[in-house]
Amino acid sequence: MITAATSGTWTLGDIPVHRLGFGAMRLTGSAAFDLGTPSDRSRSLAVLRRAVELGVNHIDTAAIYFSSLRSANELINTALAPYPDDLLISTKVGPVRAPSGEWLEWSRPDELRGHVEENLRQLGRDHLDLVNYRTNGRKPVSEHFGALAELREAGLIRHLGLSNADVTQLAEARGIAPVVCVQNRFGLGATPAQRAVLDACGEQGVAFVPFFAIAGKGAEAGAEHADGPALLAVAEAHGATPAQVRLAWTLAQGPHVLAIPGTGNPAHLEQNVAAGAIRLTGAELAALEAEA
Repeated sequence: MITAATSGTWTLGDIPVHRLGFGAMRLTGSAAFDLGTPSDRSRSLAVLRRAVELGVNHIDTAAIYFSSLRSANELINTALAPYPDDLLISTKVGPVRAPSGEWLEWSRPDELRGHVEENLRQLGRDHLDLVNYRTNGRKPVSEHFGALAELREAGLIRHLGLSNADVTQLAEARGIAPVVCVQNRFGLGATPAQRAVLDACGEQGVAFVPFFAIAGKGAEAGAEHADGPALLAVAEAHGATPAQVRLAWTLAQGPHVLAIPGTGNPAHLEQNVAAGAIRLTGAELAALEAEA
């Protein structure tokens, strides 16, 4: 059985995790957030438990991940509490949704404590392992990140990170408190600006955590890309799916890169975890990047 351990490890702050993790967004339905059809509860719980059985010890979630019937945080709490000692659960704050799913005004710095406490309540924790501030391009980040740094000092948060951030925002946040990761959109066909953040994180010893590595341009709606001949050839050579090759390419971008593919499908979960064992050659990486 291939487990997440084959992907290697990285220490987030002071917590060792396997580089192949799990994103909880798609646990709530057939599409992200309140889009699509709500998930089958028992199947979502089974996916979470199976992920941990397969060695996944980094799960990414957020209080905003809910559909009309499902909450990712509640599913995680139900499936996994009491939590394994080696499990790191990361969450994010910044964006806000009404119970109807409608997006609301961006959080003010003084509102972030309430969002942290809501994640604590839903997850059944007395502290959060890792909180990412999702900037959504808003500059500067000092007031929001400073508010989270105060919560870290108060013991409600163990480690801090950023999401959807650029190099300037990373530097600004690091001047306030330690940043253990940056969680950005990234995958085959990444832009120079996206690669600049990847490189900056590697140089500074910060984990880089791509999202939508499989979905590509489809983002929340799901995979939306044509698999070119080079990608299909590499997949055939490894007896893998194109999605697995995309994950393997992502992990090959550096030892500081962590993947958090999400799914509500048990078979896809096992395929995603198995992708951590794929080792692409230099020629294969070059062919994939030339085609992207």
